[in-house]
Amino acid sequence: MGTRPPSDYATDDARWRAVQARDADADGHFVYAVRTTGVYCRPSSPTRLPRRANVEFFDSPRDAEAAGYRASRRQQDGPEAARERAALIARACRLIENAETPPGLAELAAWAGMSPFHFHRVFKAETGLTPKAYASARRARRLREELGEADASVTDAIYEAGFNSNSRFYEASDQLLGMRARDYRAGGAGALIRFAVGQCSLGAILVAQSQRGICAILLGDDPDALVRDLQDRFPKARLIGGDAGFERLVAQVVGFIEAPSIGLNLPLDVRGTAFQERVWQALREIPPGRTASYAEIAQRIGAPRAVRAVAQACGANHIAVAIPCHRVIRRDGDLSGYRWGVERKRVLLGREAGGSRDRK
Repeated sequence: MGTRPPSDYATDDARWRAVQARDADADGHFVYAVRTTGVYCRPSSPTRLPRRANVEFFDSPRDAEAAGYRASRRQQDGPEAARERAALIARACRLIENAETPPGLAELAAWAGMSPFHFHRVFKAETGLTPKAYASARRARRLREELGEADASVTDAIYEAGFNSNSRFYEASDQLLGMRARDYRAGGAGALIRFAVGQCSLGAILVAQSQRGICAILLGDDPDALVRDLQDRFPKARLIGGDAGFERLVAQVVGFIEAPSIGLNLPLDVRGTAFQERVWQALREIPPGRTASYAEIAQRIGAPRAVRAVAQACGANHIAVAIPCHRVIRRDGDLSGYRWGVERKRVLLGREAGGSRDRK
C-alpha cells in the first residue's frame, strides 16, 4: 500500500484519476472492476485502460469477488493480492480447526464471500489440500492428540476429535491411524512388525514390514541407531527379527539400491497426512534416471504454491528408495537436503542415470 492516505481515494472520480495515472500509491486502497471482462485489477495494473462507463470500484478484492468478479492474471500475481489470499485462507483454516463439526464448502465459500468453485481453487492453491482434506487431516491430528492423553477413553477421544458417532469414526479409523484406535493409543501395541538389518554400499539398511506392507526402509551408518529409530516409531509394537524368508526381501531392496534398473515393486504401508501421501505418490511416479524439482512436484499435485510443504513431505518420508524422494532436486539442479545424507542421494542418482543410459 502506498504512502498516501485513504481520503485521497474516497470518491469514484479520484479513483478513476488514479487508474488513469496507474498510481501505485493507490494499490491496497481499492480495486477497479470491468463489467465487459468480468475481472478486477489494482489501480497500477499495466492492462489496457477500459472505458469509464464499464468500470466500478470496490474497497477490496474480497468485495469485488463477492460481486462476481474474478482477479485478472496480473492482479493474481500481485504481492498485495497474494498477502490477502494467504491471510484469508489462514483465517479459513482456523475456522475449520475450531469448529465442532467441519463446515461444508458452501458455508466456507459464503463466509469468504466467494463462489464455492473459486474458494475451493484458492484454498487448494494456498494449502495444497482441498477444504475437505484439510478438515480430515486436522481431525486425524486431533484424534492422535486425544488418544495420547492418558486419562481419555477411546470414546471420549472420538467425540473430542469431532466425530458425531462411533460408527462414522470406525469407518475411517484405519485410514486415519493406520491401525485400530486402541492399538494406536497403546503405541502400536498389537501391531506385528518384522524387520531385518543388512549392509549395502550405502552403509547400514533396515527394512521393516507390517501386516499391510513395507512400513520403513532406513539408511545410515549405525545399524543400532536404525533399530532405535524403528523402536521410537512403533514404541509398543511387537518387533520380530526377520527369518530367512524376510532376509530375501531385504536382499531385494539391497539389489535395487545396487542396480536400480531391476526395479522395485513392493506393497507399502504408507502412513502420513493427506498432503504427504499425495506428494509421496507423485514421487513414485518419477521414473528411474529422471528427476523433478520441488516446484514441479507441487505443480503435479495441484498445489503450485506449496513448494516448501513438498520439501517437508520429502523430509518426512521414512521409506527410502521405494518412495524415491532422492529424485527430487532444487530448480537450479542442486541436490539440496536428503534425510539419509546428500552423498547417498548423489550415489543413487548417479546409478539410476547410468542404468537409464544402459537401457537405451
